[in-house]
Amino acid sequence: MNKNDLVAYVADAAELSKNDALKAVDAVFEGIIDSLKRSDEVRLVGFGTFAVAERAASKGRNPRTGEEIDIPASRQPKFKPGKTLKDALNS
Repeated sequence: MNKNDLVAYVADAAELSKNDALKAVDAVFEGIIDSLKRSDEVRLVGFGTFAVAERAASKGRNPRTGEEIDIPASRQPKFKPGKTLKDALNS
C-alpha cells in the first residue's frame, strides 16, 4: 500500500472526498513528524509507539576501498508495534 492507496482507503472508510482524506492523512504524518522532531513519543494505543533513538558517532569502513570513515551521530525514528496490531497479524 502506498500513500495514494491509503488516502483512497481513508476516503472510502470515513466517507470523505479524496481531497479531504489527503488533508487528514498529511495532517497525521505532520503531527507525528513534529512530535518526533521535539523528541516526544507518539503513542497510539493498540497500534504502536513512534519514538526517536539517538545513534552515537562511530567508525566504519568503505567496502570498496577498505578506508576507515567517520559515521556522524544521528537521530533515528523507531516504531514499536502495540499488542492489538501484533494480535491482528498473528490471528
